[in-house]
Amino acid sequence: MCNEAYRRRELDKIHNEWANLRVPLLFPEGKPNFAPLDGFKITDRVEIIRTATATPGAVEMVTRRWSWPAPNQRPVYNFRSDGRTIPAPQRCLIPVDGFFEFTDAPADDQPGLFGDEPPRKGKPLKAKWAFTLAGHDGFAIAGIWRAHPQVGEAWSMLTCPPGPDIAPYHDRQVVVIAPADYARWLDPAVPAADLCRPLPAGSLQATRVR
Repeated sequence: MCNEAYRRRELDKIHNEWANLRVPLLFPEGKPNFAPLDGFKITDRVEIIRTATATPGAVEMVTRRWSWPAPNQRPVYNFRSDGRTIPAPQRCLIPVDGFFEFTDAPADDQPGLFGDEPPRKGKPLKAKWAFTLAGHDGFAIAGIWRAHPQVGEAWSMLTCPPGPDIAPYHDRQVVVIAPADYARWLDPAVPAADLCRPLPAGSLQATRVR
């Protein structure tokens, strides 16, 4: 499942997306640095968007940790949405440009086979695929956030069964939310199950980056 994503968009672009939806985007802890991220991983602190805690009808951007520890101390970084009721106050959006999945590289695709570098010792590197939303510069991954006694407020990416674009690469996928559905995901009147589903074929584009 997804354990790395990236985000290179400027904050102004995300602010404009919410302006187009006529939903105020607030920064209760101040505007974040929002530097381009070529990759962020589990336990990193990354910006999320959630329902504003003090202003009805608005949303807020805050910076929080990706994953909280389970009772066995393993990080909860992906959270199954299947069959769950997820109250709107616990929902969040993780703005991204894309996310990564990894697969075994073909046997004839390992370094050293063509004489350009020595053979790699140990396990071969997995192939790395970047997934983007067709027709969009960026999108969001649906998430759930909670307060944890060890790490404070933290979030996890929601997952669902794989759609046709992801199935060849993995048996699960993160829940992708297009910009037009941002406000719906945070709307308490919209059941989480309405959006926690894979998109139609051709919605996600895969590009091999390693």
